[in-house]
Amino acid sequence: MTNRFVSTLAGVALLAVPLPALHAKAPDTWDNLHKVKAKRLDEVYLLPGADFRTYTKVMMDPTEVAFQKNWLRDYNNSTIGLSNRISDKDAQEMLNNAKTGFEEVFVKAYTNAGYQVVTQPGPDVLRLRTAVINLTVTAPDTMSAGRTRTFSREAGEATVVIEARDSVTGAILGRAVDRQDIGDDSFILRRTSVSNRGDFEMAFSSWAKASANGLNELKALSPIDTNAQPVKK
Repeated sequence: MTNRFVSTLAGVALLAVPLPALHAKAPDTWDNLHKVKAKRLDEVYLLPGADFRTYTKVMMDPTEVAFQKNWLRDYNNSTIGLSNRISDKDAQEMLNNAKTGFEEVFVKAYTNAGYQVVTQPGPDVLRLRTAVINLTVTAPDTMSAGRTRTFSREAGEATVVIEARDSVTGAILGRAVDRQDIGDDSFILRRTSVSNRGDFEMAFSSWAKASANGLNELKALSPIDTNAQPVKK
């Protein structure tokens, strides 16, 4: 098992450890979860024998968001002029906007997929913990006077982590990890706060739909084995 991968993800919803880039080979097992083949997300881990058929509702913990380590410092060090730097207040506002936007699209995706979003645990409630980590923004436009124009193919990058638990027992049933270049485009575009927001919202929506559709697929496959296939009876 690669220590780098585990140190990145262990206790991920707490965001309590340094978060290096996820380019090391992912381990086959983690916290008794087994890695399975995934179509929509980079890495998916499931609990052998898990049964998702009982879950008709979801309970969502507040999303935690964190910039890539030293991103703010490095960005400010690379800018010319104080007016182009990102203040701590600006950075916190960016994190808050990402958190709010992420939670909104996840609620919408699960509602559209037929799940009731609730706030209390129950035997038919799946608890979801989500985090957006290693977040960077290519051109964090704060509309400051004298701010220079920035052109780039990408709006930034981010990694999402989704953890599914039984809401009553707290048992971990699965985790998924996916990294994306946000707004990856064939052309170099001028980057503003508006274009950035649109590209990040599209990425968040993609993650939310993949998560909700994935749960529907798991319900159809349940009970599952370590390959996310129906258990042979």
